[in-house]
Amino acid sequence: MFGSFTEDQQQLRELVRDYLRDKSPESEVRRLMATDEGYDPAVWTQMAREVGLQGLAIPEQYGGQGAGWTELGIVLEEMGRALLCAPFFSTVVLAATTLLESGDEEAKQQYLPAIADGSLIATVALTEEDGRWDESGITVPATHTPDGWTLSGAKHFVLDGLTANLIIVPARTASGISLFAVDPAAAGVSRRPSITLDETRKLAVVEFDTTPARLIGAEGGGGPVLRRVLDFAAVALAAEQTGGAQAALDMSVEYLKTRVQFGQVIGAFQALKHMAADVLIEVESARSAAYYALDAAAQDNDELPVAASLAKAYCSEAFVTAAHQNIQFHGGMGFTWEVPAHLYYKRARSSEVFLGDAFAHREALAQRIGV
Repeated sequence: MFGSFTEDQQQLRELVRDYLRDKSPESEVRRLMATDEGYDPAVWTQMAREVGLQGLAIPEQYGGQGAGWTELGIVLEEMGRALLCAPFFSTVVLAATTLLESGDEEAKQQYLPAIADGSLIATVALTEEDGRWDESGITVPATHTPDGWTLSGAKHFVLDGLTANLIIVPARTASGISLFAVDPAAAGVSRRPSITLDETRKLAVVEFDTTPARLIGAEGGGGPVLRRVLDFAAVALAAEQTGGAQAALDMSVEYLKTRVQFGQVIGAFQALKHMAADVLIEVESARSAAYYALDAAAQDNDELPVAASLAKAYCSEAFVTAAHQNIQFHGGMGFTWEVPAHLYYKRARSSEVFLGDAFAHREALAQRIGV
């Protein structure tokens, strides 16, 4: 895949871009930001049953289409470009990948077909109050009783935690980190929204009080699963960030070509040309990093851990640069609510820390290459 796409993949990109142009214009993004749910249930169902996006990378035996990370990356890049407000990342990237990696055939049969047909929204509640994304930050205990497992404690920054009807919870048992499926309607579960900079992503605090939970996979086997899931998720987020960075660059170029000052378009000024060229280099470099990582994910080869951290670190900073520069090009107007530049800047900032910031991924990269 790296460096080129097949005709079918190009057609997928065109299909998704056209669909999102209709379903995720700026006006709809703003409308959904103001809702508690943060997505349109009718569009979510249509995405699954008519367009087939939720099941795209789910194997056919679980009701999906059996495509791979290349195709999923294309979809996420277009979703990032359109700032789609929907529980796609939480459900398809985090939860579905966790289920697939868990080795729990019963859980896969139970949940993946419902994810593929759009009837199940799911998420993974990993982080706790300290905001750490690695397994050492997991302290919520799981207790084994004669009636099964229970959880007590709180998870923070849970993506789509208010709307999910399945929450996968990594918790600590006597054997280490284990994975559990929790029904949010179960006893002892409480959920409340988190105040966030980026309202296109809805976060929540989810608390458990002796809440019944279903073990997924082997007890103590959650650590290796989570490490792989976080690598795949970092690759997916890098693709999404690339789409957002490209949208910010496109917005900048359009403004530079139309804003007139001192009798000429401001894009004719050499200083602004150079600034735009610098952003273009950042965006194209980010795209290369993201595509390299997607190729490693699609092949599931030994390069994946290194490629994932490399792509997440670089694409995070490239998106912030492109979104920040877009505001600067627009001048004072760029800071106003009416101009959509701030929407991309807030998404860039939230994505920068989601799944670990650039510093954390550079540290991981250094460890992974033995530095």
